[in-house]
Amino acid sequence: MTVRERLDSARNFDISRLDRPTRFKRPVLLIVGCGDIGLRVARLLAARWRVLALTSSAERVVLLRRAGVRPLRGDLDDAASLARLAALADAVLHLAPPPGAGTADPRTAHLLAALARAPRPGRIVYASTTGVYGDRGGARTAETAPLRPATDRARRRADAEERLRRFGRSRRAVVTILRVPGIYALDRVGGDPRERVARGTPVLAAADDVYTGHIHADDLARACVAALHRGRPQRVANVVDDSELRMGEYFDLVADRFGMQRPPRLARSDAAAQLSPLQMSFLGESRRLVNARMKRELRLSLRHRTVEEGLAAAPSPPGRA
Repeated sequence: MTVRERLDSARNFDISRLDRPTRFKRPVLLIVGCGDIGLRVARLLAARWRVLALTSSAERVVLLRRAGVRPLRGDLDDAASLARLAALADAVLHLAPPPGAGTADPRTAHLLAALARAPRPGRIVYASTTGVYGDRGGARTAETAPLRPATDRARRRADAEERLRRFGRSRRAVVTILRVPGIYALDRVGGDPRERVARGTPVLAAADDVYTGHIHADDLARACVAALHRGRPQRVANVVDDSELRMGEYFDLVADRFGMQRPPRLARSDAAAQLSPLQMSFLGESRRLVNARMKRELRLSLRHRTVEEGLAAAPSPPGRA
């Protein structure tokens, strides 16, 4: 039985039952953490790549198949389940988050240990976070800025980045890291900014407000594709649009665009009494991100250059122009 026949006949694709992808005519991409952004990438590459996705969820198998993606059963928290991962793909798009606690990312460690079994690892693209820069006091921040992660959430991402870069250097693999800010899209589960506005969650008063970065989900997916084709070895790129908005300004734009009430403004001292420590952590860092490397090296032309453009492309609510 050929590899293709195995893929087509198996109900749950098991990594240990698959052979090397060199028999496929099209290049093979393995997406690790195939959520909303991974599915957007899969749609972009459907005609040119064979796309596989690692999942530990039986429920995701049906969804992935419907999207034209071949599901592979495996769990980043279970290193043994990744035993033959290295033999599958020409490139890996790593979108899986670290665990929810600690300062290290053992999931990335398990993935790299599996990929290291390949005689010659190919290309890896990893979506990290701009949170690794820490607070910059609103300063413009390029990829050359030293990392100053201030939360365990950001420290886990910094740990993953370092593991990937070491892997790339030691194994001569092409590893490209994309540092990503807040992702938005009205059709994105958990990424529709109207949901936060509708809840009435406060934002900081103008005097205390912080700069935040943004990228439309479609542009992030296109950045991932660009990095798979043009990313440089052991190179980092900020993937962010051209907006320079403070957080309150961002949510005011959303409210105005869709005829909603603007969120209340609070002084920082009052916000600390009303918001959770996690929510406050996002209000404690201010930076304006430089995206010149994304445009120059990845040659990405944004379709939604600013948040205003991204929101304007969405349908207007009834009764509004």
